Amino acid sequence: MENPNRKIWIMQCLLLFSFACFISQLYASDDVILYESFEEDFEGRWIASEKPEYTGVWKHVKSEGHDDHGLLVGEKARKHAIVKPLDHPVDLKDKTIVLQYEVRLQNGLECGGAYIKYLRPQEAGWIPKEFDNESPYTIMFGPDRCGATNKVHFILKHKNPKSGKFVEHHLKFPPSVPSDKLTHVYTAILRPDNEVSILVDGEEKKKGNFLSGDDFDPPLIPSKTIPDPDDKKPEDWDERAKIPDPVATKPDDWDEDAPMEIEDDEAEKPEGWLDLEPEEVDDPEAAKPEDWDDEEDGEWEAPKVDNPKCAEAPGCGEWKRPMKRNPAYKGKWHAPLIDNPAYKGIWKPQEIDNPEYFELEKPDFEPIAAVGIEIWTMQDGILFDNILIASNEKVAETYRETAWKPKFTVEKEKQKEEEATESDGLKGFQKVVFEYLYKVADLPFLGDHKVKVLDLLEKAEKQANLTIGILASIVVVLFSILLKLIFGGKKANVRAEAKKTEVAESSDNQESTEAKDEQNDDGGAAAPRRRVQRRDD
Repeated sequence: MENPNRKIWIMQCLLLFSFACFISQLYASDDVILYESFEEDFEGRWIASEKPEYTGVWKHVKSEGHDDHGLLVGEKARKHAIVKPLDHPVDLKDKTIVLQYEVRLQNGLECGGAYIKYLRPQEAGWIPKEFDNESPYTIMFGPDRCGATNKVHFILKHKNPKSGKFVEHHLKFPPSVPSDKLTHVYTAILRPDNEVSILVDGEEKKKGNFLSGDDFDPPLIPSKTIPDPDDKKPEDWDERAKIPDPVATKPDDWDEDAPMEIEDDEAEKPEGWLDLEPEEVDDPEAAKPEDWDDEEDGEWEAPKVDNPKCAEAPGCGEWKRPMKRNPAYKGKWHAPLIDNPAYKGIWKPQEIDNPEYFELEKPDFEPIAAVGIEIWTMQDGILFDNILIASNEKVAETYRETAWKPKFTVEKEKQKEEEATESDGLKGFQKVVFEYLYKVADLPFLGDHKVKVLDLLEKAEKQANLTIGILASIVVVLFSILLKLIFGGKKANVRAEAKKTEVAESSDNQESTEAKDEQNDDGGAAAPRRRVQRRDD
């Protein structure tokens, strides 16, 4: 059998050879605007922020298991910021621009970012040594995960020509961040036909149009009209579609005090009922502990167990008639609802022309003059590598096939070997199931439930012994969401009625409890309690 280590060593040699060929080809291409491989130390080419809050240390290290170097986030729970100015600003208008880079989350990513900011020229008001989260950027792109956030961001800052303000426009429903610790390559392709594509590991995960309101939030083109901020609802405006019938009266035979349930008079005690037998008895096998101190621990009592005599009988203890629904119960009377003759509909302010509206045939991109990484993360071990800006999609594709894919293949092979040696590893069938479930988790209808589903999936992958139970929980969550989408309106009405009844009953119970408390306060003595065998060891 071939030695696994030898196999990996051969693949690494092929990787280095192909990577060297790729580098020589890359630098010879006029389509490459920026390429940063980090094979040489970044000192002198990248500038770390000197602002006091950015204390995170950047390191030039090898990727684990490779001879390939990268830029490493060196400390956890720190803010990190570093920037590389470009030789010349990059114009994004009227041509294809590809933004691509690798990230390897060597320690995972529970809460933090691994995105890149493509900054505007310094004339916009920033300097490299003071690079921070306020530094003006044109595009922010890459993974971000924390709490409800789990997505590959794509954010465009676009200037409104009417107001002069820069507005953040977020790509809707972006793909999720891969949950493993392998090297992944992220690609954003901006095309002259206003399309943008987001690729993860060379596979297109999302496509959108910059001018479509369905793809960006808020839309780049504002609405033509807006609600008049000065318009106010008239005081006599009636929004009630239904009102209680003012002429309706409560029927004479309507008893609001009738209880909801009454004893079933037709019920009879089952034969063989053991009236004198308690439902629970002292455990005959229990013995008083030798170290039990009656003065310190109280009088010892044996723990209770189910009375074995009751197991063969219809029941034990005092028999009581079961309760049944009271046919005379009608509850609180309310006048029936009728159409409101004064109903005017739901009031909305009138629409006026939007003073910030403008027409647009193409996005008015600001040029890119620098590449910056400005993140806060609870994990270290985030490795950035092979940052590319190109004007040709084929160049990015060649990089992925020649440099990234061989490296990813080595990592994937090693991962498979590790899984094969772990007795509690996921089986092939389970892995297929997880792949489909991750695709389901990307569906837009999940909304805020997406984070819950992704968290459950990650726990199931990490704890194989709990996989079946967690998968069942995921199915329940998805099924519940589906039912809510279908029957949400009806259930809301039922809940509202149930809530009214619950509040009324709660009020009655509260009054009864307060009355009992007053009796106790007037002289009721608390019965002495004996201590059962419960000790904190």
